[in-house]
Amino acid sequence: SMLGIQPNGNGQYNPVYHFPLTQKTLEIAKKLPVVKRVILEPDPVGADSYYPVDYQTGWSRDNYGPLWIPKKGATIPLTERNIALYKRCIVNYEHNKLEVKDGKVYINGKPETAYTFKYDYYWMMGDNRHNSADSRSWGFVPEDHIVGKPIMIWLSLDKDRSLFDGGIRWNRMFRWVHPD
Repeated sequence: SMLGIQPNGNGQYNPVYHFPLTQKTLEIAKKLPVVKRVILEPDPVGADSYYPVDYQTGWSRDNYGPLWIPKKGATIPLTERNIALYKRCIVNYEHNKLEVKDGKVYINGKPETAYTFKYDYYWMMGDNRHNSADSRSWGFVPEDHIVGKPIMIWLSLDKDRSLFDGGIRWNRMFRWVHPD
């Protein structure tokens, strides 16, 4: 079927399937003769358990971001939101002391209104997106913490289209990743 519901070797269908569905694919699923009922499951993990844990973003595992990824030499203003998102980079990876006192931000004891990053950072996404502890759980990864290199684009999706309406970018799949 269009949704990938296929009988197994014994000609039987599995009792339960889990799919992320758009409204259009939900309507298709409801009309399939093998589908007995559809149960909509909200995000089982609350949005407040995602990075950054001490700041309410309203993001979920399926709708995470938008998010700017720090680049070496880039400067950001120090706002409440930016501190929540980038404090881990500033303190844990770039070895600074960051404090907020009386509405002012202090880095290494000096009042600051902006911060310039020392490293490039990456956003790591698990290959089993719904069952992965990835950057949505622990945030950015500095360049010196990464071991290995990507070698191939296995799957490329257009987030603005459904899978059945041009959502798979076939021209990018199974392409070698070339270093810059």
